[in-house]
Amino acid sequence: MNEFLPWKVLHLELSDGIPLLPATPNYQGLYVVFWWRGIPLAHQEILADQLPMPATQLRNIILQKIAPALGDRLLEQGFKAALPDVSQNPNQNQLSNLQDLIALERPLKQLEERFSQPASSSVSVIICTRDRPDQLVKCLFALQNLSTPPQEIIVVDNAPSSDATRQLVAEMPAVRYVLEPKPGLSVARNTGIHHSTGEIIAFTDDDAEVHPDWIARLQQGFSDPKVMAVTGLVLPAELETEAQFIFEKNNSFSQGYRALTFDSKFFETMKPFGVPVWRIGAGANMALRKKAFELVGDFDERLGAGASGCSEDSELWYRLLAEGWVCRYEPAAVVYHCHRRDLAGLKHQMFQYMRGHVAALLVQFDRYKHWGNLYRLYVILPNYYGKLFLLAVLKASFPKLKQVLGEITGCISGIIFYLQNRSSIKPLKNDI
Repeated sequence: MNEFLPWKVLHLELSDGIPLLPATPNYQGLYVVFWWRGIPLAHQEILADQLPMPATQLRNIILQKIAPALGDRLLEQGFKAALPDVSQNPNQNQLSNLQDLIALERPLKQLEERFSQPASSSVSVIICTRDRPDQLVKCLFALQNLSTPPQEIIVVDNAPSSDATRQLVAEMPAVRYVLEPKPGLSVARNTGIHHSTGEIIAFTDDDAEVHPDWIARLQQGFSDPKVMAVTGLVLPAELETEAQFIFEKNNSFSQGYRALTFDSKFFETMKPFGVPVWRIGAGANMALRKKAFELVGDFDERLGAGASGCSEDSELWYRLLAEGWVCRYEPAAVVYHCHRRDLAGLKHQMFQYMRGHVAALLVQFDRYKHWGNLYRLYVILPNYYGKLFLLAVLKASFPKLKQVLGEITGCISGIIFYLQNRSSIKPLKNDI
């Protein structure tokens, strides 16, 4: 088996000019993210054998890659991203009205002006953590450098085994420490919500670092009063290991570089098949109006890390959409996430993801009786994993077979978990 070579993550600010890309010894290639004055527009993988790459060749790649995001922001028609799983051809409108985009005068300058409008909603930032002070300190330092400071930063220390997190936060006067002795991410998030005072509550993970404009871009995402939740772009902080690269290629948190609006039309279209609310974004980069929790209740404490495994975020988005509200994916709001570095950790993560996903499908059906959730669980998922299993057997790919069996086991575990915990929690507000 060939030894895995890492990818070098490179952030290229286009306002500084387009450089020659040098060779990258000991790397498989470059994962290049293209920016314009803090606004992410696209990324491109460039293999080592394509390097060094002259600026003229790179310029052609850049123009092709950033056109969809520019058209999305600057043109009233065309270049809009198709909602995930709704369109049979999500790229069908990428180049529509290309001539209109070319005709625009100084489009990058116009893009910058679009994002210069200030927003004034107060924001509370909540980070839930458990026994990871070395990662948390990087997260907190990034939050100290925000261009728009939040009203407050709250660290919820979830069932810690030591006093290390408390001591760390004590050295940062701008950060408030809250202890939550009961384990579970949803429990910790709910505790943070109840201690918060902002109109908007933003969440990031302790293994993530936020972009300096993170708060400002999240605030701008709430310009429509119907929007109750905003998620953002999650970029890999590094791609140094095989596990990190596999996760980014197959299970990336990113939903692309064009804004997406998930509304009642999306919900009703996908309801017969199980609404793919996981496509809305990631809990590592999300914000909600505090009013949202008054409307549909807090995070379901049966779900999430420390309980079912995950999907506490997407299940809450499901409730918001089911009640007629809107969720928005705003890729200009960026965090950098450090994916799990080892294959064993990735395997456990995928087991937890499928366990939580299945538990959430059953919770959603129990609450709303939307049969599409059961259709996904008992028809779509078995068909999907049946094909993957057969393909792995035919190719004699034992690593892939092991992966598929692990995820199938996670699905079965999710059903068992739900049955064991179906009545173990008080009803949410909209259940009363």
